[in-house]
Amino acid sequence: MKMSAACRRRSVPPAARAAPIAKAGDRIDYRRFVPAEADLLAEFLTTEDWPYHGPGTPSAAQIRQDVAAGHYDNDETRTFWIVTGTEAGLIRLLDLADDTPLFDLRIRAAYRGAGMGTRALRWLTGYLFTEFPGIRRIEGTTRQDNHAMRRTFRKCGYVKEAHYRQAWPAPGGTIYDAVGYAILRTDWQAGTITPPDWDDEPFSPS
Repeated sequence: MKMSAACRRRSVPPAARAAPIAKAGDRIDYRRFVPAEADLLAEFLTTEDWPYHGPGTPSAAQIRQDVAAGHYDNDETRTFWIVTGTEAGLIRLLDLADDTPLFDLRIRAAYRGAGMGTRALRWLTGYLFTEFPGIRRIEGTTRQDNHAMRRTFRKCGYVKEAHYRQAWPAPGGTIYDAVGYAILRTDWQAGTITPPDWDDEPFSPS
């Protein structure tokens, strides 16, 4: 298991912002993250609830340090904003020097449930296979009970390949199973889905 210069923005407390209304047909653009947006990234990551993204969120100070160290944009990592009037989500592409990269996809709570995750996953899949000819497959892992993300994987042609028992610790001490999905370049090119053979072990009596 392995998930142009920035404009200056006036800081507005999240609670003071008008709640956006996400619609399935909203225009979506993908803008590459730049280090000058470190404060915006820190706000995005620390003011939203991310129940399916690991045991905790780094502090704003740690996020700024990570940006300064190049952890969000380097030879093996690229980060993109999902933009629909505002920064509604974030895509982080990881292990880009490998033939099987991973990604982290996050959507603000106000924009969930309108298909943005599906559109973003299709975009990042096409981007990776087009931009990096050496990539053979793309992997993603999520918590077993993240049914919305699991549906998104299936809609986008990803196939469940792995089930990791008691592999995802959560706040409060609960440990969940994790599930892994992947898409092959050959399937993406042909528009096909080839699930693994789950019954490949020869029968042997106990």
